[in-house]
Amino acid sequence: MTLRIGNFSGFYGDRLDALREMLTGGEVDVLTGDYLAELTMLILARDRLKDPSAGYARTFLRQLEECLGHAHEKGVRIVTNAGGLNPGGLADAVRALAGRLGIPVRVAHVEGDDLTARYPGSLAAHAYLGGFGIAECLRAGADVVVTGRVTDAALVTGPAAAHFGWAATDHDRLAGAVVAGHVLECGTQATGGNYAFFTEHPPGALRRPGFPLAEIHADGTSVITKHPGTGGFVDIGTVTAQLLYETGGARYAGPDVTARLDTVRLRQDGPDRVRIEGVRGEAPPPTLKVGLNRLGGFRNEVVFVLTGLDIEAKAALVKEQMSDALAKSPPAEVRWDLARTDRPDADTEETASALLRLVVRDPSHEAVGRVLSGAAIELALAGYPGFHVMAPPGKGSPYGVFEDVYVPHGDVDHVAVLHDGRRVPVTPAHDTAVLEDVPEPALPEPLPPGPTTRAPIGLLAGARSGDKGGNANVGVWARSDDAWRWLAHELTVERFRMLLPETRDLPVTRHVLPRLRALNFLVEGILGEGVAAQARFDPQAKALGEWLRSRHLDIPEALL
Repeated sequence: MTLRIGNFSGFYGDRLDALREMLTGGEVDVLTGDYLAELTMLILARDRLKDPSAGYARTFLRQLEECLGHAHEKGVRIVTNAGGLNPGGLADAVRALAGRLGIPVRVAHVEGDDLTARYPGSLAAHAYLGGFGIAECLRAGADVVVTGRVTDAALVTGPAAAHFGWAATDHDRLAGAVVAGHVLECGTQATGGNYAFFTEHPPGALRRPGFPLAEIHADGTSVITKHPGTGGFVDIGTVTAQLLYETGGARYAGPDVTARLDTVRLRQDGPDRVRIEGVRGEAPPPTLKVGLNRLGGFRNEVVFVLTGLDIEAKAALVKEQMSDALAKSPPAEVRWDLARTDRPDADTEETASALLRLVVRDPSHEAVGRVLSGAAIELALAGYPGFHVMAPPGKGSPYGVFEDVYVPHGDVDHVAVLHDGRRVPVTPAHDTAVLEDVPEPALPEPLPPGPTTRAPIGLLAGARSGDKGGNANVGVWARSDDAWRWLAHELTVERFRMLLPETRDLPVTRHVLPRLRALNFLVEGILGEGVAAQARFDPQAKALGEWLRSRHLDIPEALL
């Protein structure tokens, strides 16, 4: 007996027609939509400040208006975290939509994640719930289940637990579903999107990648695939990349189970089919993660364009001239970054130019507002030759800060609100285990010595990177056993820091995952106070892995 679970959204802003594509493109039993990221929770919190009835992903209603009737006819259930900060409000809106369309749909929702009242000063504080509230709603007959902040994988573990009758102690089965859910959660990242080796496929293959689905079995094993005839591709590389995305060590902890990523086995099961098996699970940790979003202050930014000769001298002059304005009302944080995008003897003005970026932050709006923007504009006729900026500086804008804290399972009132209005408390996990690192696994035998060539790491290894609060992870995997033998010994923490100088003074931890032929690096603090704080050029570390792949090392010629 197989349960086919598909994905139609990987973030708030994903393709609007994906729900229709998944309903019409092939057979599926459950469709899941993931809308919530750390930044999204802050955006929804600010929406709720303006309108207390807001706080959910309104685009879901637009998708549903076109597709609800078709889902009802096919018997496809829909599970989504689009409820954000107001799952009850979205559930009511879905009922109203269904009534207007004349479609008899049973709508349930999950609540209890909102802990904002316990954390004064936060705009939103939400616990990451598991999938058993979703399972209660589905067992009671819901056609649409709306949640707030649950783990991304819970959108899959919930339907699987309901369908197969899994208990909270079925750790291996739940862990298999968590792994499948983690692969599905980011939509087309599992079908070739953001994929390191995209150039190896025909030019049109990624023009419009199809969304993924998982065929889940009662024992927790699964096959990742996509609807026939849709774009993109599913292979061991695309699944490995997504498995490494925004993870840490071998233990991938969640509220339902801790999945052991070091037990995952992947094998190609046919065209666009990858089988996931061997996943082992352990009891979840005794605490739940709570994501806190608060207003961090205000920021402003000016990007000066420096063209032609004397780039460093021009940058020095801007800094000196701006220092007078900044000294009058000094912001709490001032950051200058010079990006040498210029080339000598360039044949276009753009390629002859470098970008000097000034970012200021302060608790006070005044300290980053007109004082800064006015000073920048006043330099228009008094600055370096060729003075201009990328855009007129603004008045400054608020920025958010994300942090996570942890609370015991029992401190959260996880409740399934069924379609008939009954409220069913979800029993918190009693079987728990304190999370610890696994022992370092043995490395493969190193390659024998031989001639080497200076070349980019990316010729041998793929990578995918992402953010978790102020930290970033960079997952790197080899595509052959011999490449793994080289990578496992060559890419140490010390070498990683050398290749990515921004990480040299930060804590970096390397996790080894031999079955995936992968290394996962956790870089603490590189993103400052999280994506909403926009602390660096790439605030979500999305391209950190591609930067690493572009760096050169002495690679054995036998591997090239």
